[in-house]
Parts: sequence; structure tokens; C-alpha cells
Amino acid sequence: MKNVKIQALTPEMFAPFGDVLAVGTEPDKIINQGQCERFHDCASMEFGEGGRAGISIFNANIRSLPYELDLMERHPEGSQAFIPMTDDPFLVIVAPDENGKPGQPLAFITDGTQGINFHCCTWHGVLTPLSGSGLFAVVDRIGNTPNLEEISFDTPY
Repeated sequence: MKNVKIQALTPEMFAPFGDVLAVGTEPDKIINQGQCERFHDCASMEFGEGGRAGISIFNANIRSLPYELDLMERHPEGSQAFIPMTDDPFLVIVAPDENGKPGQPLAFITDGTQGINFHCCTWHGVLTPLSGSGLFAVVDRIGNTPNLEEISFDTPY
């Protein structure tokens, strides 16, 4: 088995794969009669030709560490954002593309206040909550064309 080190999720380290959805240092605007900070346009969403944005609820099984990574997937027609509905950290696994297959995986742990948006065509692991309810709001592409590629590893990480 190969090993992957888990590191803290930061916008800079995650930038090649997507966007970190989190409260910034300064809100873009104060709204609702001064009672709400708005952190505007946090992700670059893509929905491809003939696609549209959809909001779904995912209820994922809680996983534990060490986690065995034996499958990665990507979405060639659009981005995919995961917004936790609790304040529990979750594991995010991504990999660069190497000739149509995932390269060396990278693993990140959220701080409990972060969500993520995978860019279109980013290889990533499955939803991996480590505690809490496993509930996530997901914004991704809804359309009639296939939008999922999966690769299984002969030797898991």
C-alpha cells in the first residue's frame, strides 16, 4: 500500500484543483440591515454545454483514518461544490491529471468551517466525512450528457 500525507486545506495549496469555500478576512458587503456579512462569489462554477446548476443533498457514511483510497473520479462537464451542513472536518483527496488518469494523490483536511469546489475535470476521491452527520449541500452540473469518469487503483493508497 502507498501512503498519502494529510495536510491542512489552504486556498493556495488547493488552487490547482478548485476553490476553498470559507469566510475571508473581510466581507465583500454588509447586508440585511447590517446583520449579515456577505463573502461574494467564492467559487468559479462550470456547467458545460447544455448543463445547468443543481443543488442536491448528499448523506455520506462517516469514514475513519487510516482511510484506504482505491477509487478516484472526475466530472468532465462541470465543477462540483461540497458545502458541509455541520461544522465537522472532512477529508478531501485530489490528484493532478496524468494522461487521462490520476497522478499522485494529495490529501487535505478541512478545518470544520470550509467547503470546497472541484474545478471541472479534477480527479478527486469520494466524499469522506470523518465525523458528524455526513450531510452536505452539493452544487453541480445537471444535464443529459455523461459527467462521471471513475478509475480504480490496483494498489490502494
